[in-house]
Amino acid sequence: MRPVRQSAAEKSSDTVGSAGRSPLIFFILIFVLSIPFWLIGAVTSREVLPGLPMSSFMWICPVTAAAILVYREREAAGVIELLRRSFDYQRIRANVWYTPLVLLMPGVTVLAYGLMRLMRQPLPAPQLPGPATLALFVALSIAALCEELGWSGYVADPMLKRFSALEAGILIGLVWAVWHWVPLVQAHRSADWIGWWSLYTVASRVLIIWLYNNTGRSVFAAALYHDVMNLCWQLFPIHGSHWDPRVTGLLVTFVAALVTVVWGPRSLARCRTAG
Repeated sequence: MRPVRQSAAEKSSDTVGSAGRSPLIFFILIFVLSIPFWLIGAVTSREVLPGLPMSSFMWICPVTAAAILVYREREAAGVIELLRRSFDYQRIRANVWYTPLVLLMPGVTVLAYGLMRLMRQPLPAPQLPGPATLALFVALSIAALCEELGWSGYVADPMLKRFSALEAGILIGLVWAVWHWVPLVQAHRSADWIGWWSLYTVASRVLIIWLYNNTGRSVFAAALYHDVMNLCWQLFPIHGSHWDPRVTGLLVTFVAALVTVVWGPRSLARCRTAG
């Protein structure tokens, strides 16, 4: 798969205002905006989905933080431009990139299931996706898009200006992982589980940066991968009840390491990306 070079319009769209953006302010604002959701999760044991406490509604915070900061930079025009990137699939000029976007995580999930069976871990038989899977995909896509408008649409470009693609992926991934710790604790995950999940999350962000750079910096592409990733967790094999972050985390980390070796850590795209 060859990287797709950006058009002049795409380069302009990505770089407008990005040089003056502060990733640190964005990260702090996300945590501040998440506090009310964490408090709600602390006072109720209700779940949105199995394994997802009410505090998981904090997925609205990345796009909210991005919109606030973009409005401060460029007022309503900047917010509209940010939201338009929700459907920037036209940036994906090489259709071959839909293969990893849609099939990479299902492949990893099937491999993880097979390895866990070989390890003789107790697992129920996998269930074929039914009609409800489409509704779940749509619901998760809204959350994924709201997150990626912040993580990819707002903060990725200034991070890629200051760091290599690998470094940007790791740094954003670390913040992304820590941001989820409160809901994970509220979901009664153990410290060991959270640690392995954090490895999985950081490696996943490296892969998202890889896909983002090779799809013309498409937020739609990042959100699609994010959506499929969450869907695979929910379907493994029943609402993520037997999902093991050790196995999946090590597999995803291996894939991220392989991508880094093949595409190169500087751009993860075999060429210098825009910006």
